[in-house]
Amino acid sequence: MDQNAIQTTDDAETERELYAIGERARTSARHMALADPGRKNTALEAIAEALNDGRDTIKAANVRDLDAGRHTLDDAALDRLAIGDDTIKRMADGLRQVAALPDPIGAINDLTYQPSGIQVGQMRVPLGVIGIIYESRPNVTVDAAALCIKSGNAAILRGGSEAINTNLAIAACVARGLAEADLPETAVQAIETTDRAAVGAMLADAEHIDVIVPRGGKSLTQRVANNAQMPVIKHLDGVCHVYIDADADLDKAVAIAVNAKTQRFGTCNTMETLLVAASIAPAVLPRLAHEFEQAGITLVGCERACAASDAIETAAASDWGAEFLGPKLAIGVVDDLTSAVDHIAAYGSAHTDAIVTENWSTARYFTRAVDSASVMVNASTRFSDGFEYGLGAEIGVSTDKLHARGPVGLLGLTSEKYVVYGDGHLR
Repeated sequence: MDQNAIQTTDDAETERELYAIGERARTSARHMALADPGRKNTALEAIAEALNDGRDTIKAANVRDLDAGRHTLDDAALDRLAIGDDTIKRMADGLRQVAALPDPIGAINDLTYQPSGIQVGQMRVPLGVIGIIYESRPNVTVDAAALCIKSGNAAILRGGSEAINTNLAIAACVARGLAEADLPETAVQAIETTDRAAVGAMLADAEHIDVIVPRGGKSLTQRVANNAQMPVIKHLDGVCHVYIDADADLDKAVAIAVNAKTQRFGTCNTMETLLVAASIAPAVLPRLAHEFEQAGITLVGCERACAASDAIETAAASDWGAEFLGPKLAIGVVDDLTSAVDHIAAYGSAHTDAIVTENWSTARYFTRAVDSASVMVNASTRFSDGFEYGLGAEIGVSTDKLHARGPVGLLGLTSEKYVVYGDGHLR
């Protein structure tokens, strides 16, 4: 695969190119649906080896993208774009973790006899062709490929122009791994053009693409949700909360809150709002304010939060419900558990919310009352991730309630069909 982006300016040409990619993907999807687990696992292992063997090529491609991006991208975007030895190792480890997972395809659940004598069950099947549109994160190329291969799907990948060289270098490793396993290389295709018309062509191609997954900023996700002619797996915002309850262990609470905000700023599972029970705010907020100041974080809060620490400035109305994706944090002091749940319902994004408490009854209420894709007890919101959940990787996070919710791994890329066994049965 050519390591240089193909530049096109003719929308009709781009549409023809995307149609051909879709045709190849549809054909490949039929082969992948029938591929045995051993062959798919061989491909994943071969891709991991190809990544390790090609690390110098990948890093050199990434340097070209970073050099170009420094003129247009902010620090958070550059951080998401950067690839190093540790990143490549994590990608390879993720591939091997996916390979080690049970293969869901072909499994038949709940096969039962009916009064007529027929047996009825549900077989796990691939979705078909999955389109992924993403920005800045080259690791998505590997995560998407791994999950689509293991779940018997074909994938069409459209990464951002800012990562074109890195994505194509990684995609070449994926193609090599598929070929070594005697699977169609076109089962995973990375779109080589940086023409923006490619996104529109994908969103309109319901003939070939069964599901579309956006991974990127809110504007990208909204565009996909508004214009896609096929189902979308998505989340718009990651406005994640940590609530420190009146019965929290304060040392534990400080450690969790600091990790949830400072471990990484530019991710959708980073804490953006900290809620603290009023009874313990005077004891815990000065400690937390000091920790956050040391990390260079701007703190804004409600009147009671400001009274607890001089480091906290008055929050604007727009700060509640904001996804900062940077070194800024909103802090609210709430009366009790009910007030915390009400605040999350009003300003949260249904992504990930956490409680810190030693009261198990309080924790159980929080997990039932907070209607988010992931709800955590005494753990950092940063664990809301497919790899950390044991999924091997994730294709994205869904805050919708159909067809998948939370980090979307293998099962989220499958569906079920009914199978019926009879022996000449007639109705």
